[in-house]
Amino acid sequence: MDSQEVGGLLEDCLRAAAAAAQHSVQPSEADTLIHCSSRDSLCAELSTLLGEAMEMKWPFVPEKWQYKLSVSANDKTNLSDLISNHLPHLLAVLKAAIVAHEARTALAVVFIVDRFLYWKDESRRLLKITKLLHRCHPDAPVAPQLVIRLARVYLNSGKLQSAEYILSRLINNSGATGCWEYRSESDRALVQAVSIQVRGMILQKLGLWLEAAELIWASLVGYFSLPQPDKKGIGTSLGILANILLSMNDEDFHAFRTNPHIEMQSLLGDGSHRLLSAAQAAKMAVVYSQYTSLYVLTNVATQGTCLLSYSFSLECPDSQRQSFLLQAREAFAIGLLTKTEGEQVSSKQELHTFIKAAYSLTVTHKWLGAPQEVVVQATQACQTALAKFYDYCHADNQEKDDLCAEIMLLVCQIKHLWQVEPFINSDVGSYIPESYRNIRDASLHFTAEGFSKVMQRFQKYHTSLCETISSNCKGTKDKINGARLCITALGTTVAALTTECSTEASSLSKGVHKEEEPQQKGSTSSAQHPAQIPEPFTTLGSEDDLGSSWQKLSLSNSGTSPSISGYAGNAAIEGGAVAKNESCMTTDFDDEKSETGRNQKVDAVSSITLPRSAISDTSSSYVSSNSEKFDIIQAGIENLETEQDWITEAADMAHTPSVAGGVPKSLSHRTLRISSSSLSSSAGSQSSWEKMSLADLNSPTDRKPEPSNLLKAKTSESNKSPESDRSFIMLDCDCATSDSAQSPIPKKQPPRQDTAASSQPQPALDLNSLANMGPEMKSSLGMSCTDPPQCTSTESSFEMLEEKNPEIVNGLQGKNPLCYTCLKHSITDGAVPRQQYSLSKKDYQSLLAGICHECLMKRLCSDKTQFKLKEHRTVYSALHLKFSKASGLWTARETCVYIGEPTGMEGKQRAAIWVQFLHQEERLSSYVGKDYLMPKEIQFHLKDVERQMTAQYYVTEFNKRLYDKDVMAQIFFIPSEALLILNGNKIVGCVTVEPYMLGDFVKLTNNKEKKNNSIQATEYGIAFGHFTYLFSNGQEVVVDLQGWVTANGKGLTYLTDPQIHSTKIPQGPSNFAARGLRYFLEEQHGPDCNGICQVLKLPPVVRQTHAVS
Repeated sequence: MDSQEVGGLLEDCLRAAAAAAQHSVQPSEADTLIHCSSRDSLCAELSTLLGEAMEMKWPFVPEKWQYKLSVSANDKTNLSDLISNHLPHLLAVLKAAIVAHEARTALAVVFIVDRFLYWKDESRRLLKITKLLHRCHPDAPVAPQLVIRLARVYLNSGKLQSAEYILSRLINNSGATGCWEYRSESDRALVQAVSIQVRGMILQKLGLWLEAAELIWASLVGYFSLPQPDKKGIGTSLGILANILLSMNDEDFHAFRTNPHIEMQSLLGDGSHRLLSAAQAAKMAVVYSQYTSLYVLTNVATQGTCLLSYSFSLECPDSQRQSFLLQAREAFAIGLLTKTEGEQVSSKQELHTFIKAAYSLTVTHKWLGAPQEVVVQATQACQTALAKFYDYCHADNQEKDDLCAEIMLLVCQIKHLWQVEPFINSDVGSYIPESYRNIRDASLHFTAEGFSKVMQRFQKYHTSLCETISSNCKGTKDKINGARLCITALGTTVAALTTECSTEASSLSKGVHKEEEPQQKGSTSSAQHPAQIPEPFTTLGSEDDLGSSWQKLSLSNSGTSPSISGYAGNAAIEGGAVAKNESCMTTDFDDEKSETGRNQKVDAVSSITLPRSAISDTSSSYVSSNSEKFDIIQAGIENLETEQDWITEAADMAHTPSVAGGVPKSLSHRTLRISSSSLSSSAGSQSSWEKMSLADLNSPTDRKPEPSNLLKAKTSESNKSPESDRSFIMLDCDCATSDSAQSPIPKKQPPRQDTAASSQPQPALDLNSLANMGPEMKSSLGMSCTDPPQCTSTESSFEMLEEKNPEIVNGLQGKNPLCYTCLKHSITDGAVPRQQYSLSKKDYQSLLAGICHECLMKRLCSDKTQFKLKEHRTVYSALHLKFSKASGLWTARETCVYIGEPTGMEGKQRAAIWVQFLHQEERLSSYVGKDYLMPKEIQFHLKDVERQMTAQYYVTEFNKRLYDKDVMAQIFFIPSEALLILNGNKIVGCVTVEPYMLGDFVKLTNNKEKKNNSIQATEYGIAFGHFTYLFSNGQEVVVDLQGWVTANGKGLTYLTDPQIHSTKIPQGPSNFAARGLRYFLEEQHGPDCNGICQVLKLPPVVRQTHAVS
């Protein structure tokens, strides 16, 4: 049954449910007869399954092999096969039950088909049917599986707040949901184990590896403690744990491994290396789930990635490197063999993982010395497959089946290129070779009492979070029993605050604001002023005090088209997400009519955000051809170095047309382009970038001039590659920009001076006392007694380097023992690579093994070469870079990335674009990239990631302090990563990427003195700034707090794009250094600690007269 037929049948059921909800007409006798007849037509096995579902026999539909120690031949089948063969009959029963008002039967059918349709990417309609049925028949039980499915969908679509609330309620109340009745306490424990597992996935998405690993371990305890251990649940948690260990830093791994509450060695053996433990967990996951092809594919791909990464690590002996590469090759090949040629694949996750396994197999063969021409051919096939996969994610049901077949044909071509042959398998129905069956069973003795004790460690958090959940059933408006969760009682957001303009010194020039106002007020879009949105808040007498870093982008043609509008966010407008991807399902079914403001916003946006299905097959653009001009609503002037610089630049801009630098004139002429392999030689590759002079970029027709204080005289001649496809531009220039990505010209830091000021009830703390603070006092603050290791080598980090960054060179003291470059390379000082951005084999080894921040900046910093994305809808090979503040290391992974179309959101400096890459943390989630509007040096992107991950490091410590003081509000910075875009072996660009988030975006503080006092989350933000100031010994403070807030700040807050004022590095446009610290202490924090500071018992900080240059 193809996707179009499934979609049509589900749409019929949805219409029937909607009609039943609107018109309470009693069913006719004919309707009842049709219902009975349809039920009788089911096969015996399905009829039994349906009866058990109606009797609430289990909270999750089980697989036959799931709870059996000894699996017979009849058990080696999957529920998905049974559902697939009889889906039309089941959906006919569903529709007939809806029409006949047989809600119990209808919800039982939904329960049975739920997992199958989730993998078919059809949960959106199924969950809408579930909610409609619940509103009409609140006494009909809704299975816990469906409630958790809603949480999974929220997780995938970026609505983490809603997912957290659902899971916390289930965990806190032993799985109680609606009218569902449990047969045994072990069923309740199972629901708690699944809920804690999904919560671990949320923290994994947020980059909180240690905390996520602890939750996944708790779920393993729950699965093992059941009367019959849940093999499917164990396999799933082991696979998640493997992915977490793969991304975790060594410091967190040591803490996890030595945790007295975690018996890791009993489960995974004595493996002391993080990557080998991850590989072992993945292999065990494969064995536990060996009868389901999707789970085997997913877990062997993870296992292979772990082994491949270990082969590059410093700890891998040279004599064993080849062996681990061969093991990785075997794992990827096993995954590719889970489907035979021509066999149907209809899951988004399965397609993504097939492409990832094929690409990873190609990378492995490259490092094993395969012929270069074969590597290039296989890589290009992977790139083509990823481009088609991106189209698949945005296609309607009619196109999906064809795209799926085309993708799998390319995967088969790659299998043939690498001669992947089937293995001998004595166990029919299993997808793993004999060599995997020698894995020993874990000798674990978990009990129900032990699982209960494990869950008690998280009880405080979940109980507090539950208190912020709406407990009204939106179908009946009745109050729900506090111990039960209604599937519709999930109101979680607060209204967005209007924050039109952000200025670092907004009070200096009102003229610029006045020029912007006509643009904002002139919009005719109904989305511009949705109903029930509060009036703009005011701070210090100005309506323009706090502005989002991201603002609306108008797609106008002759001034008649409405503007794309919505909340200002890190990624895109909410409605755009709904039109973009069916996996982003939340706004279609979770936001009720009572939330009219948000619904109107979605409707207005959706009307002009074109899904792929609305575009002609002959067009490669996602935007209509007459949308040729971007009108940017400026977000104001923010984060400039000094007020004087701001005045100068504002004056220049007042006479400059407001045009987005670097944006193509017409989006309709975008075509799909595939760059040459990163694994091939860069000499003969087709360039997808071009070098341009500053004169070309400053063309008044389509470029916004660079500020005079950032780009100065002496431009090079245009050096355009004849074969360039103009997808990107690479700019060579003689600029005065800083390679620290902080300041145009590094300035000498003035000495800090400490003076006393008024104190508060607690003893005041000055900088001298911070510097001399002993370990005990630091411990009471949650402060680390030792700083993370820093690379301070004066040697080049790669083969040949130019010493040119005074920030790095002047601060060198020692080497990072974890950095490959610090330990392996001995280089002649001052040597300059012939081509700075061409990567050698040793460069790859350094990046893949792990390189410290200082060495990476020394290798890639340049004040002469700038990059800018010029074309979209293009696929590239790339290096996926993650930064760990705790270890100070960047670690790379070879991947493939699709650069999609712009999201419609732009800030003062950057624009957001949709991206999809093979090694993203969550396969089913959406990700966004951020690229500068004007060409920038590569270090700007890397510093953006380093800054956000530093803020995440600080806020993790802050959250621990909140938890210790029984303050259950939690703040998260969503993780940011970098993609180095490759053309051959040459770096030709960089974008930062992070998970897409749904919700209402608000600005809490700016990077100077303004703060939003209308929302309580700001109070937590100010306390967080106070904490970071103390935690950094008075040298840093995190400001410019903005993101997504729930429960007015008393629940969960997710932040992005912070700024950090620091005296550790030179002052710059966003780092005001000592002046920034003074702004925070005197203006944002003020002389008096707020209630959160007092609860945390943070020592008041005296006013510091930091010298201001």
